[in-house]
Amino acid sequence: MDFALSPQHEDIRRTVRAFAEGRIAPEVEGMERRAEFPSEIIREAAKLGLLGVPYPTEVGGTGLDTLSYAITIEELARVSGSVAIIVSAHTSLGCFPLYAAGSDAQKERYLRPLASGAKLGAYGLTEPGAGSDSRGTKTTARHDQGHWVLNGAKRFITNAGVADIYIVTAVTEREAGSGKISAFIVEAGTPGFTIGRMEEKMGLHASKTGELLFDDCRIPAENILGEEGKGDRLFLETLDGGRIGIGAMALGLAQAAYEAASAYAKEREQFGKPIGAFQGVAFKVADMATRIDAARLLLYRAAWLKDQHLPFGTEAAMAKLFCSEVARDVTNDAVQIHGGYGYVTEYKVERYLRDAKLTEIGEGTSEIQRMVIARNLLGIRAS
Repeated sequence: MDFALSPQHEDIRRTVRAFAEGRIAPEVEGMERRAEFPSEIIREAAKLGLLGVPYPTEVGGTGLDTLSYAITIEELARVSGSVAIIVSAHTSLGCFPLYAAGSDAQKERYLRPLASGAKLGAYGLTEPGAGSDSRGTKTTARHDQGHWVLNGAKRFITNAGVADIYIVTAVTEREAGSGKISAFIVEAGTPGFTIGRMEEKMGLHASKTGELLFDDCRIPAENILGEEGKGDRLFLETLDGGRIGIGAMALGLAQAAYEAASAYAKEREQFGKPIGAFQGVAFKVADMATRIDAARLLLYRAAWLKDQHLPFGTEAAMAKLFCSEVARDVTNDAVQIHGGYGYVTEYKVERYLRDAKLTEIGEGTSEIQRMVIARNLLGIRAS
């Protein structure tokens, strides 16, 4: 059993860290304060191949593996949670459904520009009344003279308004009442498709989250993705992989908070000595490092299993659950170690805490992860 990263994986970490520290770090506070989407940074990330890391070069990707992707998101999140979630949503949710279920023509027209970073992707699953329970999906698609006509709304969609290509779930007439859904490809600018309310969020201010509105939106019949009625299977498979991305984002935020807290514990003095000399602080730092290390092992195992084409859904849910809760606790403790300074925007740890909360919600809440894990282990549905 070898726990060492390969030279290739070490190289991707160095490359992404250099980009994040050199290009993103000088901009991050300003773009968060202005809630400004980092268009130029995303374009430069695309030139480095960071928007298609786990996809083959034949479809426009970088040709690396899932572990490389996890390391990429981890390193981006260590500097900017917003950039990390933009790239994660694009890669895991915007690209994967096309890679898994797209026809050759769909891959050429849509996946290639997404995986190469020429275009940005998004995924429309969540609705005002359908979050954890996708069976509550109300968006419909009806067939009409060689087209699909979409009506409905999606909410809390990452990259809304900035994406070029959206994968959208909807119920067709033949699926009405069955709990099944289908997936469709919708291009930005299609008549009948508009962007609604943009959310003002607790954190991740430089990423865009908003509503997708469909009012008799007509798309070509060939823009159905996969088979009619098989969209539920596709989105479950998509979310399995997406949990690795969100877990990696949580891990990167936790790492950043740990590094900030450790540095502060050595520099800040009280009662004539560094606060790290006091057991109350020292034990917090020790627990941070231990839990981050455990989280990283869980995450990398899930990525490795996926790369080996082995079942990984349970392990991805475990990794996402544990990484997100580690991020919550570590960022909270980092604020505590900083004391009053941790509560003000002069220091970064308050941003890490705000950004980390999303990781307990996106790609399935922590409660849903526990249900998934329990169902897979016990073979029965948790309630």
